[in-house]
Amino acid sequence: MSVQIYKRGKIWHYRGTVAGRRSRGTCGTSDKKTAQRIAAEVEAASWRRHLDGPAAHVTFAQAAIAYRNAGKSDRFLAKIEDHWRDAAIREISAGAIRNSSLKLYPNAKGATHNRQVIVPTQAIINFAAELEWCPPIKVKRFKTSTKTKIPATRDWISAFSDQAIADGLPHLAALAYFMFGTGARRGEACGLLWADIDLFNKKAVIHQSKIEDTRIAHMPQAVVVAIANISSNRNEDEHVFGYATGESVGQVWGNVCKRAGIAKLTPHSCRHGFATTMLQAGIDPKTVAMRGGWKDVATVMKHYAHAMDDPTVTDVLFDTPVTHTQAGKQASN
Repeated sequence: MSVQIYKRGKIWHYRGTVAGRRSRGTCGTSDKKTAQRIAAEVEAASWRRHLDGPAAHVTFAQAAIAYRNAGKSDRFLAKIEDHWRDAAIREISAGAIRNSSLKLYPNAKGATHNRQVIVPTQAIINFAAELEWCPPIKVKRFKTSTKTKIPATRDWISAFSDQAIADGLPHLAALAYFMFGTGARRGEACGLLWADIDLFNKKAVIHQSKIEDTRIAHMPQAVVVAIANISSNRNEDEHVFGYATGESVGQVWGNVCKRAGIAKLTPHSCRHGFATTMLQAGIDPKTVAMRGGWKDVATVMKHYAHAMDDPTVTDVLFDTPVTHTQAGKQASN
């Protein structure tokens, strides 16, 4: 039965079955000709949905709402949603997504285009594909230039902290120690509240913004001491290091580096140093990833495992107590 109209009081309504699916609603009018036109449009739309599939009518906004409701990360989504609004998913091509990144961030580099537009946009559409709303999509990433990241070392942290304390910034010194000693990201460390700190048991609850999870981090003694030095008059609802956001650390951080006469490393270099120092100390990558809050070992190996320049490092293949003794005898002769 096609969609038919009928009157209820003064208002016309429609009902019927199209392609095996029932359709019913109000035309919202007392005029019969208008009601007939509305019913015809409802029937035509029902056939389009049946023939074209859901992707023909699901909008990006609807897909984004479903994505958020599923508990997925909403990082970088605001600009993307404003750009696509009610565009049908079927009209969004891989090329259009790449162009949208250039429009949203015209002065950004490839890594930013990939991270803040291509990855989240593709994630929303592919989530909709899992719901059978549309086909999945694959978008070519922009080329990125690989920058050599310099990790912070224990000596660098010590020099930086000494200068920060001399400048009357003990909270900044404690922040550097905390990031280096726990692998916390800058934003995670700045978001730390006193309620998250247990100095007696050397533990801290870190709320990981990037992967939306929490982890319990062990604080080495040096970190505990640095935080204890700023713990007077503490309030559990206050930020431990006194910085509301990671962005507020940037300027003062660079000034301390300059006055200390040390390399101008970024706060993230502390997290980098955590991983690199652990790996060079012989801690296995899986443990480093777990203790530092990385989702997988591959990330740790790709970004933080640095090759050693010393060519004699291969001597370790035959390094035994016997070779140590022989080397000692040869040296004494």
